[in-house]
Amino acid sequence: MSVLGLERLEVRHGQLQAVRGISLAVAEGETLALVGANGAGKTTLLRAIAGAHRPAAGRILLDGADVTALPAYRRVAQGIALVPEGRRLFAGMTVEENLLVARANGRPGPWTIERVLATFPMLRARFKAKAGSLSGGEQQATAIGRALVTNPRVLLLDEVSLGLAPIAVERVYECLRALIGAGATIVLVEQDLGRALRVATRVACMLEGRVVLEGAAAAMTREQVSAAYFGLARGEEPQPA
Repeated sequence: MSVLGLERLEVRHGQLQAVRGISLAVAEGETLALVGANGAGKTTLLRAIAGAHRPAAGRILLDGADVTALPAYRRVAQGIALVPEGRRLFAGMTVEENLLVARANGRPGPWTIERVLATFPMLRARFKAKAGSLSGGEQQATAIGRALVTNPRVLLLDEVSLGLAPIAVERVYECLRALIGAGATIVLVEQDLGRALRVATRVACMLEGRVVLEGAAAAMTREQVSAAYFGLARGEEPQPA
């Protein structure tokens, strides 16, 4: 059974249909990269999964249970955690306080604050610092750690490299690779196709609210994904690289 399942999901912004009948399944321990141009519907899809945007139709399943009608805070308790684009930390609270607030609303499990500090060692020296005073990379690490201490079944990551200096991106992705190696189940939105293909188990390319290309990352070339990304390969099946 898949950890996360989407069945014919549709999401609207008023009259605009941002997600159009998407069906996807994410297995335990899998990393699914969602790629596509700005406006393709990636962030809206993640927000719908997390409970921040109510779908117009379709179902969201977690471990086979329908969570479509659950509010966001109950989905956190069930095991869905979102690291939103822009991080959205409590800027006036310390790293420690941001993690404690999240932990209080999560599930029991192996992810403790100490384990987060071990995974993101750059945070140890900044533990008592206000989140608003952190560098971009430190803020992103805190945002991911905040999600992890809820002990999610599925971790949703929206544009983790956006706005970061290259060295900060490398540090964040080094930690992400450790999470992936430990068997975390991740849905990752990433504009950098190269990074997405390197870390993902599977890739789904979105265009105008639909998935137009899906398959194992190892079986796709960058050229195939790029063609789907720009709408040049509708209906093509991925071929082995």
